[in-house]
Amino acid sequence: MHEYGFQEKRSALLKLSHELGREDCPFAILGEGNVSARISEDTFLVKASGSTLATLQEQDLVQCNMKVLLPLLDKTDLTDADMETSLLACRTDSKSKKPSIETLFHVYLLTLPKIEFVAHTHPLAVNQILCSPLARAFAERRLFPDQIVYCGIASVFVPHTEPGLTLAQAIRRETKSFIKNYQDPPKTVLLENHGLIALGTTVQAVLAATLMTEKAAKTLVGAACLGGPKFLDEESARRIARRPDEKYRQRLVES
Repeated sequence: MHEYGFQEKRSALLKLSHELGREDCPFAILGEGNVSARISEDTFLVKASGSTLATLQEQDLVQCNMKVLLPLLDKTDLTDADMETSLLACRTDSKSKKPSIETLFHVYLLTLPKIEFVAHTHPLAVNQILCSPLARAFAERRLFPDQIVYCGIASVFVPHTEPGLTLAQAIRRETKSFIKNYQDPPKTVLLENHGLIALGTTVQAVLAATLMTEKAAKTLVGAACLGGPKFLDEESARRIARRPDEKYRQRLVES
C-alpha cells in the first residue's frame, strides 16, 4: 500500500478532482460531485460546498474531524439547521469553507478497511442507467472481466434517497450488507437516480473504478439497443475475481 504524507495526499486528491472534472469527461458539471481523502485516524479532507472538481484548489479542501461527524449517522431527529451547525463544527479550522452536504457519507466510507480516497460523480452513461429499470441489475451483475477487476464483483446499490443524513445512513446500511455478503469493502456504490461513488486505497484505483463504470454503462446502454444485455453468470464472475492474474492487475492500481 502506498504511504502518503499530508502534502502528497492533498496533492493527489486535487489531481483526482481535476481528472474527474475535465470537460471531455462527462462526470461532473458546475458544482456537481465531491472528493475526500483520509488524513489521519481522526481527520480527513473533503471538497468544500459550492466548489467545482475541475478548478478545485487547496483552499477548497476542508479538513474535518471524524469524531464530530460519525455520531450523526445514528441520529433520527437531525434537522437541516442541526446539519448546518455540525458541518461547520467539524472543521479543524473555523476559517475554512463549509464542507459539502454529502460529507456524511464520505466520513463513513473513509472508515472502511484500506479506503483512503473517495470520489462521488454523476457520469452521464451511468446516470442513464441509474434513472432506468436496469439500475439494480447494473449494480449487482457484471458484463465483462475488466469491470470485475476495477469495479469489484458487484457494486453496492442504494435505492433513491434524498442527499444528506438519510442518504449517508442508507449508504452505511447497504454497504454493511455488501461487506457481510462479500467479506470485502466495495470499490463502487451506485445511487439510484443520483450517481456513482468510487472508493479505494489510491487515487489510481478510484479513477480506474470511475472510468470503468462509465465504460460498462455505455456498454449496457448499447447492448440494450441490440436485444438486451447478456450479463456474466455468477460463477464466472466469482472465478474471474479470484484469478491470480486479475488480482495482480488490481494490486497495480492499489500501490
